[in-house]
Parts: sequence; C-alpha cells; structure tokens
Amino acid sequence: MAERGRGGRVGRTAAGYRSPAAALLVVVAVLAGLAGCGAPVRADPVLADAQRVLDRRAAAVLARDTTGYRATLDPGPRGGTPPADPLYDRLARVPLHSWSYTVKDADRSGDRATVRAELGYRIAGYDRAPVVADRAVELRERDGRWYVAGDRPARDAPRQLWEQGPVDTVRGTHSLILGVGHDRARLKEFAGLADRAVPQVSGVWGNGWARRVVVLVPRSLEAMAELLGAPASGYRGIAAVTTGETGGSGPTPADRIIVNPDAYDVLGDFGAQVVLTHEATHVATRRQTSEATPLWLSEGYADWVGYHGTGRAARQAAPELERAVRDGRVPGRLPEDADFGFSGDADRLARAYESGWLACRMIEERWGGAELTAFYRAVGAHGQRSGAVDTALRDVLGLSEDDFTARWRTYLRRELG
Repeated sequence: MAERGRGGRVGRTAAGYRSPAAALLVVVAVLAGLAGCGAPVRADPVLADAQRVLDRRAAAVLARDTTGYRATLDPGPRGGTPPADPLYDRLARVPLHSWSYTVKDADRSGDRATVRAELGYRIAGYDRAPVVADRAVELRERDGRWYVAGDRPARDAPRQLWEQGPVDTVRGTHSLILGVGHDRARLKEFAGLADRAVPQVSGVWGNGWARRVVVLVPRSLEAMAELLGAPASGYRGIAAVTTGETGGSGPTPADRIIVNPDAYDVLGDFGAQVVLTHEATHVATRRQTSEATPLWLSEGYADWVGYHGTGRAARQAAPELERAVRDGRVPGRLPEDADFGFSGDADRLARAYESGWLACRMIEERWGGAELTAFYRAVGAHGQRSGAVDTALRDVLGLSEDDFTARWRTYLRRELG
C-alpha cells in the first residue's frame, strides 16, 4: 500500500533480539551465557585482561579521549601508531550517556583471543537502562599487554548504526533522529514527523510514557535489515519497525524506531505521518503490551492512533479488505498473529492490518476512545494469551469474544460492502 506503507513492532528481550512475535515484534537472537562445562572459564587470566582493555576503550569513547582510545588499539608487530579505527569518529555526534563492555567468555590461541562481550550503551536523555548488543572482540597480545584488533557483531547479532558510517544527529522537540547517509534536511523531515506524532499519541494514550522517541534512519532497506539482523527481503515495503522490550515495570531501554528510507520515499506526506505516529504508539504502549496482546490489537490500535482525527474513511484506508468484502469474502475471524508475517503474502498482511484497525475503530465508535484504551490495557494486564481478549471484552465492553467477532463482521459489511 504505497500511500500508507507498513509499520511494525519489534520486540526485544532483556538478553537481546528475537524473531517476529507479538505486535510485529521483530528482533534477533542473542548469545547469552556461552560458558561450557568442565573447568571454570574464569580461570583464564585473559578474561580479566580483556575486561581491563575494554574498560579503557569504553572510558575513552565516553570522554572523547582520542589518545586513550588509540592506546587500546593493536599497534601491529612493529609498534608505532595503530591503524585508524572508524568507530571512534563515527560516534562523535551520538549523545552517549554511558558505554561499557561486559566480558562473557573468551577463546584464546596463543597471543590471540576472541572475546564474547555485551556492549551496553545509553543515549543521554532517552535511555533509562542500557541497550545491549552482543559483540565479538578480537584481541592481540604484544609484550604482555592485550590490545583490541577488531570489534564486530557476534554471530547472528545485528549491526549497530555507527557501523554503517558516520552518524549525523538532529534533535527535535520530542525526538532524536540518528541517520547515516542522509543530509540534515532529510533528517529534519523525520524530526518533524516524530514531533507531530508524540503529542497525538499522548492525546489518546495519556502522558504516562517517556513522550520522546529515538528514530534511526539508515542509508537503505539493506542497511535497515542489518540493524535488525534479518534478510532485507522480509522488509521490502515495510516503512518502519519499532524495537523495544514489552511489559515489565522496571527500567527498560528506550525503543528505537527504525526507518526503511526506500519505502518512505514512495509515501506521501499523509502516509509518512501515519506511519511515524503508528510507531510512536508502539513506544507509548510498550509496557502495557504483553504476550497476552494479540497482534490484531497492538497493530490495530497503533493504526487507530495514526488515523485518529484525520477523517480517513474506511474504504480509503482499507482497500484490500474492501476488495475481499465486496467479493463476498468477509473474514470469519479476527487476524491471527501469523497473518502479520512480514515475508508472507502482501495482500494478506494488508488485510490483517486493516482488520485490526477496523476492529479498534468499531470500539471507538460504539463505546468510545477511552474504553478502547482501557480494553488495550486490560488485555495486556492479563499475563497470558489464553482468555485475555475474552476476559477484557467482558470486563470493559460487556460482551463475549464471539459477540465481538460477530459485531465486527457486521461492521465490515456496513463500512466496506
């Protein structure tokens, strides 16, 4: 759908990223505890040495200490000035609050070692807890001292934005835009979209969220997929996704809205705004979204907020579902999570989004926007998928899931038939 594009939610576990799940929760698996059986790996002194050199590297990144950073790099067999490492310069405009490594394990062979470590970083003013990325750090020992010879994503872990090139930064009123390969005018456009989205989300969801967003704008679709650690083919036509940790009451990292610039290039102003507002809604609702929340509700609610107040008619915003209804193919059920798969049938995906949106739109029209939001929160609070929707429907709207589905099917015929 060229006008609208598609946004999605990408979920993040505390350990790292995982594959598509709730609310288009898309992310990538992480290497957690890799220590094997047998003798304790902590007996190897390289672990302590590795931690020390990575601590020095992290401190230099935060302090913008060029000399200190270079002192951690492998000088080569003849010593002297080590070769240039682009990481330091690429991070120059990223407003970091913290940057640290935690060594997990190491494979040593003579004067070389590959260290598995967690990089934790926080962006000042946005992250309440570190964002975690798994890294494979190559170390080289020279004259009894260890140096960093390479720092890359661990196997199957996503790349970071600064690994794709120098990061440029634009600050909005409610947003921080980090981009690679785009001029500042382009990044300011995204700041404007985000700054309009945040108040709109707060207007329906309330102010009980951070009310600020971080938007990553990579160079291309392929670069976007690298940030998610997944094939680019699965995101073709997807305008943006949101990463974040759903549920929980403790400190959690700020979500990241990751843009597909290729898809955004074909969106009009209206569609671009709807997508950013959709993604900002995922940021706002993250803590009230749980395993109990079906994708039709999380995605439908985000679309409802995106279209809220725009006057967009059902036929304008749901063309694929309209075609099905007019052909006599009224869905017999609300979409299942599998219907939201990125790499599946594009028309099926469009109908899934449109079905969820119209279910939420029907609740607003019949019971009110406040009740829709209360229903969303009640489903997420249930804790488990089984019975969550039915219980919340009975408690908030006073009808069963079967009754709701029947009303929704009638609503589709009325609005689209």
